[in-house]
Amino acid sequence: QVHLVESGGGLVRTGRSLRLSCVASGSIFRIGDMGWYRQAPGKQREMVATITRGGSTNYADSVKGRFTISKNNTKNTVHLQMNSLKPEDTAVYYCHADTSRRFWGQGTQVTVSS
Repeated sequence: QVHLVESGGGLVRTGRSLRLSCVASGSIFRIGDMGWYRQAPGKQREMVATITRGGSTNYADSVKGRFTISKNNTKNTVHLQMNSLKPEDTAVYYCHADTSRRFWGQGTQVTVSS
């Protein structure tokens, strides 16, 4: 079992930055990939960024060049640095961790005002 807790969401204006964090606990030695998804009102959950156990990253086209995913293995933490935020980035952001199944955090709200 893996437990994930996200933090760092909030309300910001267009063009500003936020840094999301996700702390994993439990069976962390089983974790492979980790990452972030988001879900805007009335829309499906979509992948934002992922990072493999080896550190390879993947990004949605909509966030490439603006968002950066990183991880701190010592602290069992994954971060999402979000720069140049746009109103369309407004969503609940969810952290995930993959073992033989996918675990999700509770989500953190990001709101970008124009």
